[in-house]
Amino acid sequence: MMMNKSKSKRAASGGSAVGQHNQQKSSFHDHDQPPHIESNLRLDTIGEASLPPVIRSKLQDLFAQIEKEFELLYNENVHLQDKVDALNEKLERDQYLVDSNIIDKHESLDTDKDLTPVTKSKHKLGGSSQKLKTAHKLKAQTSKIVSSFKTPSVCCCVVKELRGHRDGVWDVAVARAGVPLIGTASADRTACIWLVESGKIAMRYVGHSGSVNSIRFHPLRDLILTASGDQTAHIWHAAINVDVAGGSHSKAAACSSDEDNIDGGNAADSEPADFDATDGSILSSTLRTPMAELTGHQGVVAHADWMPGGEQVVTASWDRTAALYDVETKELIHSLSGHDQELTHTCAHHSQRLVVTSSQDTTFRLWDFREPIHSVSVFQGHTDSVTSAVFTKREDKVISGSDDRTVKVWDLRNMRSPLATIRADSAVNKLAVSSSGLIAVPHDNRQVRLYDLAGQRVARHRQGHQRMVCSVAWADEHNFSSHFFTCGFDRLTLGWNIQNIKDL
Repeated sequence: MMMNKSKSKRAASGGSAVGQHNQQKSSFHDHDQPPHIESNLRLDTIGEASLPPVIRSKLQDLFAQIEKEFELLYNENVHLQDKVDALNEKLERDQYLVDSNIIDKHESLDTDKDLTPVTKSKHKLGGSSQKLKTAHKLKAQTSKIVSSFKTPSVCCCVVKELRGHRDGVWDVAVARAGVPLIGTASADRTACIWLVESGKIAMRYVGHSGSVNSIRFHPLRDLILTASGDQTAHIWHAAINVDVAGGSHSKAAACSSDEDNIDGGNAADSEPADFDATDGSILSSTLRTPMAELTGHQGVVAHADWMPGGEQVVTASWDRTAALYDVETKELIHSLSGHDQELTHTCAHHSQRLVVTSSQDTTFRLWDFREPIHSVSVFQGHTDSVTSAVFTKREDKVISGSDDRTVKVWDLRNMRSPLATIRADSAVNKLAVSSSGLIAVPHDNRQVRLYDLAGQRVARHRQGHQRMVCSVAWADEHNFSSHFFTCGFDRLTLGWNIQNIKDL
């Protein structure tokens, strides 16, 4: 399981994640080749560098064996981690019961002391008073212990599983209220739009030449914004009629052609839709040409987001800059420099012209565009790469997550120190906050956990993903059976339902 900087490099550089993994292993073994192989390699470098087919085949066989051994070790580690999690939960429950008994015992002890006759000597009264103070002190300490072992109030379980990508899924997004669609971005160089309830792919976008690292729906229109390892961000149409999606071939083809004409393209830019032979419903249509291509970055575009109103776009890149673009003219408005290392994420405020950018330089920056001359503030609260920082919807807060295994809650009105710090046992990836203030935190260790803004864990999760969980998105403004979605390196997108434990 990749960590820290290498993890984001694999996610966004543009090729297949599995292919890059094999390339890394190949570089380790090149130093161990026999002399006759080295001589062949030297001869090949005079012309075109390449491995002889026989040697390439042997190397591939060796890589396959190594990967198989790694899978076995990984599965064993997963099994052991499940046991550890179960034992930790049992320990929490047992500790809770023990501490409750201690409190009850000392409460009864306090009652007995209150009934002590006044006729006792001063010495005995003094000793009794000392014991009473000790009991109250112990009670306060055990109360703190009990609060740290609070039983989660809700339970999360997987109710939907979306399969269709051929490589890791790096990002997931939910459409605006009233539109039953979600989008996913993958290292297989495609982005998919899904019909939530049926779990089918309605559209597949294949316009990027690199890994698709992020996806965002326009807040008002049927437009999609994607960022890619090909150093560009694309804006493309996804006007999907949910009713037509279950209709006939002719209706689907007409709808696809209309979208291409709006984009300024032609019918050749879109492939015919795939259909389910059992009921004739659409499986997916393929779109190749964007409405707009935003260029200018000199490195991988790790993430992109719509500004409030959707008339501008902000991007974050490995070239250590963020950029603000005009959607209509496709021109660069501002290039935002200052970070010392690659950017990992960017997020725009839902109503104000504020942007936060995250970086591997362990900082995140707040950019204020509410005045003609924009300002920037730098925040240093983490000790490792900041993987994401997002705004809350109802309160003026920023939530940041990092590879240092912490999540921090900040108040926009006073960012000197965090309001709360959540400590985890694994690196944190692209987190999200619900409209009610629940923080969904995806981890490298394939876990997803929920916390409130005070830093208290509120949910117990069942196992979902088998690999690193890369991103999460809330659907709490919709009437979906899934309250939020997660995606991971196991190529899956999962829909989760939240239930109150008392109702189970």
